[in-house]
Amino acid sequence: MKTKRRAPRARLAAVGVATTCALFVAGCGAANEGGGGDAAEGSGVSGTIAGAGASSQQAAMQSWIAGFGEANTGATVNYDPVGSGGGRTQFIEGGVQFAGSDAYLEDEQLTQARERCGGSVIEIPNYVSPIAIVFKLDGVQELNLAPATIAGIFKGEIKTWNDPKIAADNPGVQLPASPVTPVHRSDESGTTENLTDFLNKAAPDVWTDEADGNWPVQGGEAAQGTSGVVGAVNAGNGTIGYADASQAGELGKANVKLGETNVAPTAEAAAKILEESQRVEGQGDTSFAYELNRTATGGAYPVVLVSYLMACPTYPDQAQADVTKAFLNYVVSDAGQQAAAQAAGSAPLSETLRGQITPVIDRIAAGS
Repeated sequence: MKTKRRAPRARLAAVGVATTCALFVAGCGAANEGGGGDAAEGSGVSGTIAGAGASSQQAAMQSWIAGFGEANTGATVNYDPVGSGGGRTQFIEGGVQFAGSDAYLEDEQLTQARERCGGSVIEIPNYVSPIAIVFKLDGVQELNLAPATIAGIFKGEIKTWNDPKIAADNPGVQLPASPVTPVHRSDESGTTENLTDFLNKAAPDVWTDEADGNWPVQGGEAAQGTSGVVGAVNAGNGTIGYADASQAGELGKANVKLGETNVAPTAEAAAKILEESQRVEGQGDTSFAYELNRTATGGAYPVVLVSYLMACPTYPDQAQADVTKAFLNYVVSDAGQQAAAQAAGSAPLSETLRGQITPVIDRIAAGS
């Protein structure tokens, strides 16, 4: 069953294209250290395109822009990390040529994107990353947490670290009687939406709220953005939150207890989620949106963020079509995925999935 989410708060195109160059001009130059060695995809194209969207992709996007630019010196790619909701809005309104989003298009937005693109819209997963359950608890270096325990913590129902539910997940570990302080995002976030989707599907008896980019539960501590959550958890003791694993720093990262197996938030475990998930029905043959299997077994890490690139199959300008096609091909190429893995700790796409995605990208062309 498809997950419903609230309509994103408007972050309109006024935020948009005029600021993209300013925001990522530095990225285009400074990120050269992250460039993929083989940027031959679409080598020699020229023109300028702009994108906007998920900040989760920011470090990876800098590496893609740098690597692509090495082989395409006449091409300029700008990206404004305004957030998933803002990126989708700008893309639908025609303000940018592509968007990055931590959630696939649904309902009214899918209809609007199809209208903008002339009938169908391209959605491809390009950035897969584990969301770590981050914690700071003096004297505890490793923590295992079952989905229902995580749900109880963020619901505010588990109030102390020596609660029997946490103790049952960690036999033999000396847990203090100190308070648990859960930290969540204060802003609308694809990371929040993916965490709440996991909680709803893996622990439905405890977490009865549907997936939502806006934190649905009262209480706890709120912080702005990934850096705010990491900072708040790091500043306390007995704190627990959630963040892209690549940005967790020195914080503890809990293993998710699935049956008798404790799965760590590694890139390798995150990558397995797509192998155990199904494509969303009704999105069209140019969409590779996935309904993630949050209860997957076989070593897949279930608290994972899959971020997408959205583009049109046709553009009114030949140069925009050429650069968009070439750039997307580089992003999903082995070189592009390895560059993102080095820059952002993301999980590279499989060869099988790449082989399915590339023919859709190759259909991008100029047209009315």
